[in-house]
Amino acid sequence: MRAFVVTKYKEPLREADVPEPDVGEQDVLVQVQAAGLNQLDEKIRAGEFKQVLPYKLPLTLGNDLAGTVIRVGDKVRGFKPGDEVYARPDKARIGTFAERIAVAEADLALKPASISFEEAASLPLVALTAWQALVERGNVQPGQKVLIHAGAGGVGSIAIQLAKHLGATVATTASAANAEFVRGLGADTVVDYRAQDFEQLLQGYDLVLDSLGGRNLEKSLRVLRPGGKAIGISGPPDPAFAREIGLNPVLRLAITGLSAGIRRQARKLGVSYEFLFMRASGDQLTRIARMVDDGVLRPVVGRVFPFDQAPQALHDLERGGTLGKTVISNPRHAAPGTTIGDFVTNHAPRESA
Repeated sequence: MRAFVVTKYKEPLREADVPEPDVGEQDVLVQVQAAGLNQLDEKIRAGEFKQVLPYKLPLTLGNDLAGTVIRVGDKVRGFKPGDEVYARPDKARIGTFAERIAVAEADLALKPASISFEEAASLPLVALTAWQALVERGNVQPGQKVLIHAGAGGVGSIAIQLAKHLGATVATTASAANAEFVRGLGADTVVDYRAQDFEQLLQGYDLVLDSLGGRNLEKSLRVLRPGGKAIGISGPPDPAFAREIGLNPVLRLAITGLSAGIRRQARKLGVSYEFLFMRASGDQLTRIARMVDDGVLRPVVGRVFPFDQAPQALHDLERGGTLGKTVISNPRHAAPGTTIGDFVTNHAPRESA
């Protein structure tokens, strides 16, 4: 089958003919109708995670999918051929930039009925990230104050909606051009990151979701109230992450050193820092699908590329400038009446921050 693979780190994606997926007794074989692109895909291509996620090359890239069930393993009970589904496969079984993929039943969910395959494919990784940061790790409660960086991006656009639904007062950083867009998602306060310094304008926050790292993360610690928490999704990874993915003692020590500085700064300020590398969860995607169908969450698709243009789509993602998520769609397997132009005209490319 056709797929787009990484044959050598830092080189462009290449089209390849790869073997059909092996379907285990608890797996579901899915025809991929659409696949979302994420910054994680670019980081994997560039080799930034090769020490902690030792993939074997060539590697079929892709961490988001929406599609149709073709067949199921002998022990699968929750899905049947013809079901429309979406998923973020487990980190060890990625590969959604392909015509078909086998996904563990536990990682799969029925897609929201009210949206297209392209819109559904934009959701899994970013929606799971937002859920695990705000609900699981952050335990966001009504009346709390939450700062979400890069509110017009993939994670930010979903996290703003979720935080608002949870009853939080939401601040975000964005360009002036995207201020009205993020306000429409539910942001109460918008800081123009080009002209304003959020550290000088915000204080007393219960939680910060940081997708930028570096200096931005350091400043984020200083807008938290005592006891507040910063959750980083761009790093640096912390010792808990090293334990969670089962790194050997040498790598655990190295990971501990990477985050030692930011954790020390957090302790001095009376706050905490945690690194989040989201995990696959079909159960959480089922809850998210209900929220989408109930109108609580809406996907934000900035650009849709044909399947053939997956390398160009990833290159454009690296350059930035897209509102929400970028998706690749396989026209030969698209739902009747669905066209790429439907999504491109709805969301013109704009800055993602």
